[in-house]
Parts: sequence; C-alpha cells; structure tokens
Amino acid sequence: MAVGLLSWLAACHGPSGADADVQVPANGSTLSMALLETTDLHSNVLSYDYYRAKPDPTLGFERTATLIDSARHQYPNNVLLDAGDTIQGTVLADYEARVENLPCKRELAVYRAMDALGYDGGTIGNHEFNYGLDYLGQVTGAAFNVENVKTQHCAGPHYPLVLSNVYSDLDGKPLYPPYAIVQKTFEAKAPDGHMQKVTLRIGLLGFTPPQITDWDRLNLQRKINATSAVDAAKRWLPELQGKHPDLIVALVHGGPDASAYTPKMENPAWYLAGVPGIDAILMGHMHKPFPGAFADLPGVDEKRGLIRGVPAVMAGMWGKYLGVIHLDLKRENGKWKVDTQTSNAELQPICPASGDCVAPDPRIRPLVQEVHEAAVEYLQKPIGSTGFRLSSYFSDVGDESTLALVNAVQLNYVRRWIAENRPSWRQEPLLSASASFKTGYAGPDDYTDIAPGAVSRRSAADLYQFSNTMAAVRIDGNTLRRWLELSAERYQRLDPATREPQDLINNKVAGFNVDHFAGAGLHYVIDPSQPEGQRITELSIDGKPIAPTQMVIVATNNYRASSSPVLKGRQTILSSQDDIRGQIVEWLKQHPHLKRSQLPSRAWSFAPLHLHGPLRFDTAAGKAAVARAAGLPGIREREALSDGRARYTVDLRALH
Repeated sequence: MAVGLLSWLAACHGPSGADADVQVPANGSTLSMALLETTDLHSNVLSYDYYRAKPDPTLGFERTATLIDSARHQYPNNVLLDAGDTIQGTVLADYEARVENLPCKRELAVYRAMDALGYDGGTIGNHEFNYGLDYLGQVTGAAFNVENVKTQHCAGPHYPLVLSNVYSDLDGKPLYPPYAIVQKTFEAKAPDGHMQKVTLRIGLLGFTPPQITDWDRLNLQRKINATSAVDAAKRWLPELQGKHPDLIVALVHGGPDASAYTPKMENPAWYLAGVPGIDAILMGHMHKPFPGAFADLPGVDEKRGLIRGVPAVMAGMWGKYLGVIHLDLKRENGKWKVDTQTSNAELQPICPASGDCVAPDPRIRPLVQEVHEAAVEYLQKPIGSTGFRLSSYFSDVGDESTLALVNAVQLNYVRRWIAENRPSWRQEPLLSASASFKTGYAGPDDYTDIAPGAVSRRSAADLYQFSNTMAAVRIDGNTLRRWLELSAERYQRLDPATREPQDLINNKVAGFNVDHFAGAGLHYVIDPSQPEGQRITELSIDGKPIAPTQMVIVATNNYRASSSPVLKGRQTILSSQDDIRGQIVEWLKQHPHLKRSQLPSRAWSFAPLHLHGPLRFDTAAGKAAVARAAGLPGIREREALSDGRARYTVDLRALH
C-alpha cells in the first residue's frame, strides 16, 4: 500500500475533520489530550494462562480494554496506539498460525479484539516476524512486494500499521508505510475560555529492532533488510513534516539505552528522544514499566515519564498496564506546541497494588471464544507421562528438570542431523544449550510446573514458551568459555567474608538469556565470588580440560545462534524451520513414560564457597519440597514476600 494512500486512510479513521463545527484555533488556544498505549500484548487476549489451564486475572487485553474505556471517559481527547509484539506469544496465537490454517478472509483473534476498541494506529514488533512473511502479510492485510512471498489481500486490523526502518530487498521500498497521519476532532479551549472543536493531525512513525534479520534469519534472509531507528527517523521525518502534522509520535518497539550508539542498537528510544521533531515516544520490547524503570539512565525523569525531555511510556507486557501520556498543547504562531513542563506519563495497572483487578470488558470474550476453546482442546491432548516433577522454580540453583528435557530434545535433533548431513563431525563433542523462559519475572506464577502424571501438548507449551526453531553452531573452546561466562553474569558477585545478607541473583540479567549446557560428558564450575568474565573455574569434557582451539558443536535455537553477543551469527551450521516446541512433542511421544535417567545429567555446579552471611534467593512460596525432590539440599524458605513469592536461603556448599 502506498504511503500516500495509507495517510489518507488514516485521516479517515476515527472522528474526522469533516465536522461543520470544527474551527481553526487562534493563537493562545490550549488543548489537553492523552496518548493511550498498549504494547507486547503477545496475543494475551483473555485473562487465561494456557500453560496452567486456568484463568489469570493479572493479565489479558480484555481487562486492559476496561482501562481504555475508563481513560477515554477521563480524557475525551485521546489517541489509542500499540507498540508491537501483538500476534505471537500464547498458545492461542500458535494455534491460529500453526494448527488452524487461518482463512484469508478471517481476522486474527487479537486484532478482532483490538478493533472492538477502535485503535488509531500501531507498529510491528520483532515477534511479528516469527511465523514468516507469508503469514505476517496475511494477518496484517499487507501485500508485500518481497521475493517468494505471497501477494494477497486478506483481513487485517482496521487501523494503520506503520514501520519506518524495514525495507524489501526486491525493490528497496518500505515493507509497510513508513508513516501515517491520524486526523481526529478534539475540543480545545480558546483564549477567551470557551470550548471549540478543532482538527488535530497526529503523525506516526514506527520502528522495530534491526536484529530481526538475525533473529529470524531463516524467514527473512534475502527478503528484507532493517536499518537503525535513528537513521530511519531522520530519513522519513522531513517527508512527514512536509504533510504538516500537528504532533509526531514515535512508536518504538524498543526501550531506552544510553550506551554508545550503534546502528544495530536494539533499544534506541534514548537516542530517538534526541531527534528534533519527535514530540512523544511510545515504547515496548523490554517488557518493563515506564515510568518506573530506567531511573539510572542520564536525562530520564522516571517519575514524570520523560526521556531527555520528551514524554514517553512503556506499558509493560501482556496487557498488565495501560500506558498514558498526558500532553498539554498550546497554539503559538499558528502551530500546536507541546508544553514539556506540564506534560507527563503514567501507567494504569489492571491489578492495582491495593484493590482487586479490574473486571474484563464483556465485549472481548465473545469475539475470540470459539478459537480460544479450540486451542484449549488441542492443548489437552495427552502425549505421554512423567514420573517426576518438571519445574523451573529452582533452575537458577541447579534444578535442571525442564532444561534437561529441552537439551535432550535438541541433542537428539542435531545428532540425527549430523549423522545424515555431516558424518565427518560425529567425533566432535556435541553439547546443547537451553534457558528457562519462566523464572518469575512476570510474578509468582511465572514458572514452569508440570506435576508427575499425564503430559499433554499444554505441557510442551509450558516447557517452551516461544516459537523458536532448531539451530546449531560449531565453535572453539574459547568461544564456549565466553558463552558460559556470559550466562554466569546471572549471579551477583559474592563476598565470602561479609556477614551481611547477599542476593545470589542479578535480576538485571534476564533468566531467558541464561543458558545451561549439557551433553558429551561436559562439566563446569561457576564461582560467583570471582569478577565477571572469570567465573568458569573448571571446564572439561570426560574429565579432560577443553583447549581454547578444540571444536565443539552446540545445539541451540535460532535466536541464540543469530544474536548472541558471543556468537553473532557467524558460526551457525544448522538453521532449521522445525520449531523446538514441536520437537518436544515428538520426543515425548517417543518417550511416553519419562524417567530422570532419560535426561542428561546436570553439567555444572557452584564452587563450594563458605559464606559468613546468609545467601538469599527469591522464588515462588511454599516450594522448598520441590527443591529437595530435585536433589538440592541446603535450600530453606525463610520469609514470605507480599507478591506470592518467598525468600529462601541457599548454601552453595550443599549444592556443589
């Protein structure tokens, strides 16, 4: 769709300037408005946890919708926007994409729900590309001019999608329109105090991480390319400004990062705030709440929600918050100007710290009920059983039950691939690396927990939350050590001499970035008392130290192979279209009565540090027995926390 055509369509979206009562505002007029943001919904349409097969009132767009309606009553002058990662992330999304074969004429469930609220615009996140360009073009109603991608006109969302920094390799043109103008009728206060209707033209730019071409290399290579958000903003801003918008909003599927700028910066919002002409920034991707996070960055006012003086917001993830930017505009010299002294941002949670979660909007469930029930039924199909508990409550301190299963699947897949395609590598050590996706970041229920007994497709989804595909890399011993050191940054540096309590976990390093390795007789020791980069004190295979030049093969996923700062996509030997979750299902069918002996043993241990003070670790409350059953002595529950978790103490000598 041409840029000009989308701008025209966007201008017709919502209340238009055709109202006969609309007036040209005089200098000195003022206008107060709100930008309403959702981001990283990840297809959490309903307040339902598919992995635990039960309702969860702490998430879900159906409750965010209630906040949106309330905010619209509070702020009649409003614009509703989404910052991406919308169509992927739950079993519902996977069912529509991979099982149901969604018809071209039927709109995606999450978009049906969003259209019920009348969004004004949105952008594309990195996870939108996970299912491939054919599917993305279909569900967003976009006809891509891309090599070997279907050109079709299907049902998409009823609001414009903009993406300013992604281009087709075929013709060099933007994959989506790089900007749009949304035209709405608002009420402003004239200099004499009376209220009048005015037309406001809001320009939109959209940005996604340029790493998409690495993360989804198999889907995107030789098809599209992505540039830096800052370069794209500078390219398209003059053209957008030439269409005379009153306000320009950047929809950034990324957060703020004030480290040295690079064109491949994943979270460019801090630098975008320094580009003249951008009046407000709606952020996403990092799953963090702002205002609130990023207080340590220069030029960030985390209380008012300003980044380098520009109003900004990030509404967390999964519909847990509605982001609101309050903008005060004043008419000067025939133009609207944002008052940065009074404008500010806030987050409205669906579950306030005091009080119950808001009720769901009754309009949403009927729109998705049929496909929701079909997805739940699909998940419940049994595929085997397990004789022991699979959980991630204590994966950071040595419970490898969930990780070992994923590593077993990956080892099996890559071992077969080597035998069929690279038999000369069969003598090289084969390892596997996997991370726990659920380590409590989203709350006390954000853990994998599969009880002994029947195993279903839901269990596989709980074990592996994302739609990653199989990959393998061939690396030397030095690279392997650096990879292990990177994962060891999950732990705080410990001082054995202090008698003060110390926290084991460095929460600045997300659990899903911490790989645990297995296979080939691997053994390594992590010493958290050492500086970062010097914590892997032993590294051997079958009792023999790994030489810096020794080659090993590591089974992993497409994201890690292509985007790890250690690997950088240079050592990939296998990049498959087979998704890991599907391989887990097939492996469990082949091992219908799962036993611990069928999984690789834990390859790592902590150095047996003697600490003079308590070492603390937080996870879900009431789970000490789970640690003991997993063979982890020396873990004691000490203190209940207010959010459903508990503080435990850990004795590293017992975990050695």
